[in-house]
Amino acid sequence: MKAAAAAVLLAGLLALAAHYAYLPLPGTVSEPWRLMLLDASFRAAQQTCNLAHYLGLGHHLRILNFIIGTFDKLNHQHGEGMKITDAQFDGVDIRVYEPPAKAEKILRRSVVYIHGGGWALSSTRGSFYNNLCLVMAESLDAVVVSIEYRLVPDFHFPAQFDDVLHATRHFMRPEVLAQYSVDPSRIAISGDSAGGNLAAAVCQEMSQDQNETSRFKLQALIYPVLQAFDFNTPSYQQNEFAPVLPRFVMVKFWIDYFNGNYEFAQSLVVNNHTSLDVSQASSFRDRVDWTSLITPRLRKTYKLVTPATGKVEILQAIPSLLDVRAAPLLAEKQVLRLQPKTYILTCEIDVLRDDGIMYAKRLEEAGVEIALDHFEDCFHGCMIFTIWPTRFSAGIRTRDHYIKWLSENL
Repeated sequence: MKAAAAAVLLAGLLALAAHYAYLPLPGTVSEPWRLMLLDASFRAAQQTCNLAHYLGLGHHLRILNFIIGTFDKLNHQHGEGMKITDAQFDGVDIRVYEPPAKAEKILRRSVVYIHGGGWALSSTRGSFYNNLCLVMAESLDAVVVSIEYRLVPDFHFPAQFDDVLHATRHFMRPEVLAQYSVDPSRIAISGDSAGGNLAAAVCQEMSQDQNETSRFKLQALIYPVLQAFDFNTPSYQQNEFAPVLPRFVMVKFWIDYFNGNYEFAQSLVVNNHTSLDVSQASSFRDRVDWTSLITPRLRKTYKLVTPATGKVEILQAIPSLLDVRAAPLLAEKQVLRLQPKTYILTCEIDVLRDDGIMYAKRLEEAGVEIALDHFEDCFHGCMIFTIWPTRFSAGIRTRDHYIKWLSENL
């Protein structure tokens, strides 16, 4: 009887676990059950951290980052002959990857890389980004500078932007480039997700500075988050409950970035912060007009969500929602004209898909050469999942496309 009861209990627990892990996914997605397991693990970690936060045991993002950091030590690789140096550029922690020196003295190309994680999670020193930067440095025979900016919840906007800007400006000084044998005419700035946000914002800022002696040859943005104006683009509506980064989680990342009030979260979800009666939003509306910036195939039958009346107090409390340093998609056309040749990678199963597509279209309209690389079967964050136990074919494929473009263009 005891064995039978145990078997029934085990079957019940397995059924419950399967129900928790199951998530409806498009038929095009590769490795669906592996993705469901990854998403279920991330959800469980988030919910545990939210409970700890509620109980007063610590901020949920700080606890979540500790969990991710612990897991992130599982598969830390070291490139053969690669020189890896932890240092500071203008007071900001960075990690530099230098390929083995060659007999002849040559100047190498370089990539400044900014990691993702909602401005709150991950690290240059963790296995996910350490391994990505190693592969980049080895494949491109390039000097890679990975920036360890300060994180939410201990620091908020514009601290992250300032860190990346200061470290990048320091690296771009002629004497520093010479120290690392970097060709000043072959430098790219790049990042994924929130790192793509920071890369785009810093690229815009530096492109307007007449005193900069070196310019970026390229920027490469991986599923970047670029605006907090409209949380009802077709990709936000289509992927509301998508794995890894559902809409409500992205809204909360924005609120945490600005040290805002969670009471505004539901209002942000329905665009009450940019309703027609909010005058501050009017001058930006055409810059995020997805009815003209993305194709009918991607628009499908989704409708604009633009309330007639909303909550003016949201922008009064969080004016940074419309700050171009936080939302590069809102930049004026004359700023976009100054941007270098650009690569943007987007994934279909991602609330941020349309952020990248709209930015690509606006840059193209401003005369910038654009390469938009869209993956129908891939999901947000996939490019860092290339090593055991979170190895996805989607991660390998997107990473290889990204590095191939850099190799051909940098």
